[in-house]
Amino acid sequence: MSSTAAASPDVPAPAAEPQRRTGAEMIWEVLEQEGVEVVFGYPGGAIMPAYDALPRYRVRHVLVRHEQGAAHMADGYARASGRVGVAVATSGPGATNLVTGIATAMLDSVPCVFITGQVSSHLIGSDAFQETDVTGVTLPITKHNWLVTRPEDVGPVLREAFHVARTGRPGPVLVDVTKDAQQGSCDFDPADRRLARVPHRRPERGGTADALDRAAALIDHAERPLILAGHGIVQAGAAAELLAFVERTGAPVASTLLGLGGFPATHPRALGMMGMHGEAWVNRAVQEADLLIALGMRFDDRVTGNLKTYAPRARKIHVDLDSSEIGKNVAVDLAIIGDVKQVLAELTPRCKPSTRATWIARIEAEKGDAAVRDIQRLPDTGKLFAAHVIHDLWRLTEGKAVVVTDVGQHQMWEAQYYKHDHARGLVTSGGLGTMGFALPAAIGARFARPDDEVWVIAGDGGFQMTAAELSTCAQEGLKVNVAIINNGYLGMVRQWQEMFYGGRYVATPMRSPDFVKLAEAHGLTGLRVTRRAEVADAVAAARRAPGTVVIDFRVEQEDSVYPMVPTGADLGEMIRRPAPSPIVETARDSDEDEVPR
Repeated sequence: MSSTAAASPDVPAPAAEPQRRTGAEMIWEVLEQEGVEVVFGYPGGAIMPAYDALPRYRVRHVLVRHEQGAAHMADGYARASGRVGVAVATSGPGATNLVTGIATAMLDSVPCVFITGQVSSHLIGSDAFQETDVTGVTLPITKHNWLVTRPEDVGPVLREAFHVARTGRPGPVLVDVTKDAQQGSCDFDPADRRLARVPHRRPERGGTADALDRAAALIDHAERPLILAGHGIVQAGAAAELLAFVERTGAPVASTLLGLGGFPATHPRALGMMGMHGEAWVNRAVQEADLLIALGMRFDDRVTGNLKTYAPRARKIHVDLDSSEIGKNVAVDLAIIGDVKQVLAELTPRCKPSTRATWIARIEAEKGDAAVRDIQRLPDTGKLFAAHVIHDLWRLTEGKAVVVTDVGQHQMWEAQYYKHDHARGLVTSGGLGTMGFALPAAIGARFARPDDEVWVIAGDGGFQMTAAELSTCAQEGLKVNVAIINNGYLGMVRQWQEMFYGGRYVATPMRSPDFVKLAEAHGLTGLRVTRRAEVADAVAAARRAPGTVVIDFRVEQEDSVYPMVPTGADLGEMIRRPAPSPIVETARDSDEDEVPR
């Protein structure tokens, strides 16, 4: 993976003499110095001194309805902008409520700074009210964390926290500040940018000339090369370098889920997503390739399938910023440790121009069979399928929206049917697969991209986990459009139950509230769609409305995501949509009580 962060912004010349500041004041002063414009948080006892100091600073605070929402908002802000996201919480339950969001950011290498209050230092270890060892809790899910017990350490530690979050392979950090460190004071010099040292930072290295020459030779001699573009392309801002590399070498591009948008989906060399729910022709291309060029990706199990049979004909080049990822899952023939943006810039001119016409024609032939089974080619029988909703949303927004998804079937359909041509156009939880991510992450994305259209695509299950953040949208006057793919089930679990557990739908039929009335209860607009013919009008109405709009799309209940590679199976062993009758139609009309309860 690669760094995304820009250097700290220039700061006006400070006063000649250091000034007295409390630890609470220094928190916000450092955030201002780091260019932070918005934080997401929830106050409480151990963080109250910091909140009391906040009005004196130019940092906007967004009051969330649950600290998990604050963590996802900071995450969504960072993913959509490439800057560091910030969330604030109190001690004990406030801090532990951040944990799922911190882990989400960690597994997807998202730069965030989490600031928590802690009980006063003399109470630590006494089981004081709302005391939790949050640095111990979060040690495995942060790049680094700190417990600050003195006001003198607040500034240096926070500056170091931002540096660690944004440099090298990005990721979340946590700074736990005791209440007495917030209340105490010391001399503070804004011009003093010294950091609290972290002793085990890995150096960043680029590819050596020898490694680059060897990589170019492998690429030039390959007949069936395939690029695997991961999240590192997006994080590094390497989209232009990847495009130049593809246009010189002629190699087609398969993307991971988090890599979507790093290469334009409408480019002739873009194949689509690989892996468990990737396109059939993409997975076949992986298995038939004689060279894989993995760029900023970690060979996750959802990408590879059975490791023993993964890409058996291919030699493998792996470019990654983090040396610990090399050889962790898949043995490679050539590793280049370095920033993928820099590596591509140096590698491209070393490669010979090529069209790879024979290889491309072979892949195109594979597409023909899959196209027959594509749901988009089915006749409109009046029923509403999730894939139709997402395809229409892509068409109606011209593919220009920032789409934030939750986790489940709708997430995979979005990856298949909403074509992303621009980096940071898809915000989704990959490694942790966090349900409830979408709505709060979209709020973060809204602040990061105030001039862009933002859509949530969520399932009825995941949406309910953080639906309270609709009130955050209302209080902040935010414009976010929410598409709920409502099938009355925990859809992906139901699909697995259908395919691998004898159709026993245990604990997956789900009763939901009336989402239209729920939106209205929050002071927002709610709409309901039951037929495909209604989709365009609903989307247009949502786009026209000044505030947040929730659309309840009542889709077919027992639809499944195809293709699917079962866990542990060979990548080529895909369960594919039956043809010519790809879907068993289920009886469901527009009555809102027809969802199984």
